[in-house]
Amino acid sequence: QVQLVESGGGLVQAGGSLRLSCAASGRTFSSVVMGWFRQAPGREREFVAAISWSGRSTYYADSVKGRFTISRDNAKNTVYLQMNSLKPEDTAVYYCAARASMIPGTSEYEYDYWGQGTQVTVSS
Repeated sequence: QVQLVESGGGLVQAGGSLRLSCAASGRTFSSVVMGWFRQAPGREREFVAAISWSGRSTYYADSVKGRFTISRDNAKNTVYLQMNSLKPEDTAVYYCAARASMIPGTSEYEYDYWGQGTQVTVSS
């Protein structure tokens, strides 16, 4: 079992930045792939970013590439999502997820554990 708790969401103006954090507990954190997903009102949950267990490999949705950065600190059991140049269309509930595998995935169905989500609102 892995328990995930997100933090860092909030309201920001377009062009601003936010950093989301996801603290994990339970199963050995360094052996799981971590990902971020988001869900806007009326839309399906979508992949944002993922990071391998070592942190050496990262993956991004085209919509956030160049603006968002995923990273992890295995010593702190924490994964981060640095979001820069935010746009109103980035407004969503952001979820942290963990996959009990060493192979990163981009589908929500590949992830086994989920946090409760944190709201990010970008005003124009």
